Amino acid sequence: MRKNEEIGEILERLADALEFLGETPFKVRAYRRAARVIKGLSEDVVELYRRKGLNGLKDLPGVGERIAKKMAEYIETGRMKKYDEVMAQVPTDLLELLNVPGIGPRTLRMAYDRLGVRTREDFVRVVEDGSLAKLPGFGPKKVQNIREALKLVSSLSGRIPLGLAYPTVERIVKRLEVLQEVLQVHPAGSFRRMKETVGDLDILVSAHMSDGRRIIEAFVNMPEVVKVLASGETKGSAIFGKLQVDIRVVPPESYGAALQYFTGSKDHNIHLRNLARERGLKISEYGVFREKKRIGGKTEEEVYRAVGLVWIPPELREDRGEIEAAQRGQLPRLIEYNEIKGDLHVHSVFSDGTATLEEIALAATRMGYEYVAVCDHSQSVKYAGGLDVDTLKLKNRDIDRINRSLKGMRLLKGSEVDILPDGSLDYPEEVLAELDFVIAAVHNWRRDEDVTERILKAMENPFVHAIAHPTGRLIGKREGYRVDVEMIIRKAKETGTFLEINGYYERLDLNDTHARLAKEYGVIITLGTDAHQIGQLWQMRLAVGTARRGWVEKQDVLNALALQDLSEALKLKRSKT
Repeated sequence: MRKNEEIGEILERLADALEFLGETPFKVRAYRRAARVIKGLSEDVVELYRRKGLNGLKDLPGVGERIAKKMAEYIETGRMKKYDEVMAQVPTDLLELLNVPGIGPRTLRMAYDRLGVRTREDFVRVVEDGSLAKLPGFGPKKVQNIREALKLVSSLSGRIPLGLAYPTVERIVKRLEVLQEVLQVHPAGSFRRMKETVGDLDILVSAHMSDGRRIIEAFVNMPEVVKVLASGETKGSAIFGKLQVDIRVVPPESYGAALQYFTGSKDHNIHLRNLARERGLKISEYGVFREKKRIGGKTEEEVYRAVGLVWIPPELREDRGEIEAAQRGQLPRLIEYNEIKGDLHVHSVFSDGTATLEEIALAATRMGYEYVAVCDHSQSVKYAGGLDVDTLKLKNRDIDRINRSLKGMRLLKGSEVDILPDGSLDYPEEVLAELDFVIAAVHNWRRDEDVTERILKAMENPFVHAIAHPTGRLIGKREGYRVDVEMIIRKAKETGTFLEINGYYERLDLNDTHARLAKEYGVIITLGTDAHQIGQLWQMRLAVGTARRGWVEKQDVLNALALQDLSEALKLKRSKT
């Protein structure tokens, strides 16, 4: 785990503990804001401190001198005195419950003071026996929501969102790649398949077996390792932050077979091995064999070729028809990670983002983008700094000013416009007409409400280009609103409305199965990071990975278009509606 995430989590946890202890809201908010800034910082906070010292930390937005000193203390010593002092006053088991939606520090404090709750088991007991529902401010409905959230979190026990694991795995792989002993290195398992949640993380290395020990030692001695679980000649296991990462070194002649085997999925591998048996072959992690003779396994291509197939991209390996498609020669040509021309959902300081328009333009230019749609929240979303009409127009003028100085990149005037309860939009049409890109979204709904009709009506509006995060789910936190996704997809096809795969790591919404259904209907997908900080723009990889799992091809993706073609597509949508 990079120090940014590590320090951000410490500050966030400190804020939770302080709120539990009854600290002033001002101090709690200060720690939470600093945590968000550090987690979203594109630059390594340790490198920033080494270059500029304490002043470099103090100059970060939302980080005052007191918090900067605590961060510096942690960077220098690996400890934070304030954190240790506060955490000693709070039952650790209870703080873990703050990961459960609907359970906040005040809820825990009330259960602690009035019901004697000291552990997770205590809390579950008072939920089930009705004690919690009798406290002021609670009731059967609120407690039922907490009960359902506890079950949802338990169902994901041991797995974390892909996006939380991604930066750590990427850094480990880069460090291994530069070792002279390493011939090849790949992550494997559900991570390589870009599944939305991952369990233990597997990394596979190709090397001569005599070099295995040195590679394992380099792995277990990486700076983020908090605990070494195993360290041998060809295998190692360590805890990086909260993640368990396992490494395995295999010889070059077996690397392809091992990579295929450890990538999975289990169902895909079973299907593949059944095909092999029909041909009198055996596929294992060591290679492809006819009786005792190895006939392949150095590359994954050799493994698939042995059973009459072309190589199948890892994201498709779920035994959901990909093997049959390969047999027919009809595998899709999946959208590639480097084919995205721009990000169509980014927030700025005008609403609840932390980056200025200039900073977004600079970051996008560095990424090689042709455009970015700056889609701040609309006026009804007051909790997220939604823009009134005058502020939106001011932002649009600023975008025009900045665009005049840009070369090869353009900021698009966008807005994430709320779909109101009656299906109307949060801005009048004359305001929407001034925008380059309108992505409509549901943010507020009743728990028992089916929002399908709201979204259907919004798609009939000629100024709505796309629907953001169509199901509203947050991975491991909430299931989303009630919505008929297939009906939304059919309406999108009818009206020419684009549907978003939101790449924010807790959303990935549309998910892979819905994305595949949208493709089957001929609906065009738009990819956006929903980035609120520059440091979140990398999450486009998560959006693309989800699209690839949904069999989505380049021609199915709106922002695989160059700027001129994108502009024509946006005009066409309005004229079609």
